[in-house]
Amino acid sequence: MSQWNQVQQLEIKFLEQVDQFYDDNFPMEIRHLLAQWIEHQDWEVASNNETMATILLQNLLIQLDEQLGRVSKEKNLLLIHNLKRIRKVLQGKFHGNPMHVAVVISNCLREERRILAAANMPIQGPLEKSLQSSSVSERQRNVEHKVAAIKNSVQMTEQDTKYLEDLQDEFDYRYKTIQTMDHGEKNSILMNQEVLTLQEMLNSLDFKRKEALSKMTQIVNESDLLMNNLLIEELQDWKRRQQIACIGGPLHNGLDQLQNCFTLLAESLFQLRRQLEKLEEQSTKMTYEGDPIPTQRAHLLERATFLIYNLFKKLLIKLPELNYQVKVKASIDKNVSTLSNRRFVLCGTQVKAMSIEEASNGSLSVEFRHLQPKEMKSSAGSKGNEGCHMVTEELHSIAFETQICLYGLTIDLETSSLPVVMISNVSQLPNAWAAIIWYNVSTNDCQNLVFFNNPPSVTLSQLLEVMSWQFSSYVGRGLNSDQLNMLAEKLTVQSNYSDGHLSWAKFCKEHLPGKTFTFWTWLEAILDLIKKHILPLWIDGYIMGFVSKEKERLLLKDKMPGTFLLRFSESHLGGITFTWVDHSENGEVRFHSVEPYNKGRLSALPFADILRDYKVIMAENIPENPLKYLYPDIPKDKAFGKHYSSQPCEVSRPTERGDKGYVPSVFIPISTIRSDSTEPQSPSDLLPMSPSVYAVLRENLSPATIETAMKSPYSAE
Repeated sequence: MSQWNQVQQLEIKFLEQVDQFYDDNFPMEIRHLLAQWIEHQDWEVASNNETMATILLQNLLIQLDEQLGRVSKEKNLLLIHNLKRIRKVLQGKFHGNPMHVAVVISNCLREERRILAAANMPIQGPLEKSLQSSSVSERQRNVEHKVAAIKNSVQMTEQDTKYLEDLQDEFDYRYKTIQTMDHGEKNSILMNQEVLTLQEMLNSLDFKRKEALSKMTQIVNESDLLMNNLLIEELQDWKRRQQIACIGGPLHNGLDQLQNCFTLLAESLFQLRRQLEKLEEQSTKMTYEGDPIPTQRAHLLERATFLIYNLFKKLLIKLPELNYQVKVKASIDKNVSTLSNRRFVLCGTQVKAMSIEEASNGSLSVEFRHLQPKEMKSSAGSKGNEGCHMVTEELHSIAFETQICLYGLTIDLETSSLPVVMISNVSQLPNAWAAIIWYNVSTNDCQNLVFFNNPPSVTLSQLLEVMSWQFSSYVGRGLNSDQLNMLAEKLTVQSNYSDGHLSWAKFCKEHLPGKTFTFWTWLEAILDLIKKHILPLWIDGYIMGFVSKEKERLLLKDKMPGTFLLRFSESHLGGITFTWVDHSENGEVRFHSVEPYNKGRLSALPFADILRDYKVIMAENIPENPLKYLYPDIPKDKAFGKHYSSQPCEVSRPTERGDKGYVPSVFIPISTIRSDSTEPQSPSDLLPMSPSVYAVLRENLSPATIETAMKSPYSAE
């Protein structure tokens, strides 16, 4: 079943989450119509490869054209209209930056996988609960309500300003009319009435000016309070959600909401500034003793401008009609201290200028595609080679100095990335990623570069939740409670993991008991194995994976002979094995586990084919496949049939010729099991022997000779 089909079968609460991250950048119509094609492309790789991204964008548009041709024949006018509009938008938005569409689609697919994993989880983890608490949602709604209220208030003061302008124009007209009267008319009753009317108008004008300025003061006060309390708090929460998202957690699209709030508030303050400028013009034309405009306007204008500048410093304002430019300069390790003396410089174009018209996604953004960090040699001549562990615990920071030119003024600010780890060899990548995980789980601080001087412990429940995220985001399926319990036992030698804490050393530095590798090294090797060799089987949920040998036997002992399950090896890095149950002649339950398959063997033969073709040679010397039912009782071919790479090959006789006169051959995984043993025999469970060769051996050699040969030190391994 495709990922999109699985998504459509979710409960409504999960479908609402899916709905949130599909927008004009990647419309849901395209996801639906091109589901199979989209899921078969590697968008993650394309997001970092411009050539591949360009090809995928072109192919996406071709796929859209084919869909347009199909719906045109069906005369579906509405769908035709929408597809034409979507194609035009996609081509216009991403033509100059094809990698961005790859990022968008990759993020959407990843978030779908996370939601599918969450739907399969019995409970929500503590980190995800904290990110989706009712208080956070209530604050978001409160922010949106207050922003809308401020915008409405500014619209009201706009009407007040216009009313004042009309009232002043009328007063000016009447006043000038009196000035043109001759001396006799000025002493008339009509003249006195007109003077009284002017006085009333002046009083009304004064009242309205004071009222308008009072309302504007209230707007500025509310904007100040909103920005420095709710908006900043909401922004900090979004930054925390970004930390969690970068290690595989839920991808919340709250930034668009925040940008909308910041932009609406900035628009309101810009409108208020214009109103204050109009009041100044009115006061210049006509002032009087006690006029409130000269005494209040300048201070209000200064406060409104200050708020606008602070809003711009958050880099979340999108106002295309404004004439402003942004220059960004990237640097690394500026004015910071790290664990060692290693220092880096960035090579390449470090300064970029942009305007909002140049941004493909309609927001203020700039992309540095060709920056490369280079390590500076120390004065002592050291090259900074301090060992894998030390290197991967060094945190660095990439800073961005931003200069915004607005209304003839310059706003300078500096932002920084989350801490990064510099590696010099791909072998350091697993431990470097472990450091990123530990940092972002443990702290809200975005710039604690000496964090690993004394790394804090984390709760085991939090860490296990993040481990499940690694699987849901990287290999498409998270871990269930049984699998998490097994990991908890491996880490703490206890089954209840809800209250315990775990140290950084236990997670990534100390070897597991009796092993030559750490817990994280073991887990990361499994992730790599799944991604490269057994991904479809993992996504389908047919790999139990994390189950101890003891639990494995408890599960199988009462099952039908030939029932098997798949689990990851605890003694081999990146290994997967299968264990099946059968009964001896006297009814004794026996368990058999094959030597784990690693990525080397799985590169030669797909795992599904191994399960299909696997044979054992029992005492009767008749090869047979002992694997009948996937635990608990799923027929093997029903579970794995769709993943077989080819039809099983029958044993060929030597007289049967294949292509070009050769005898057809295939790899067959074979084990031998002695009748007096419940364990599989080494040296090999994967013997590259063609069916025809095996047939010849059986015709010309005795069973004892074959068994002796298979135990020979020269046999294949």
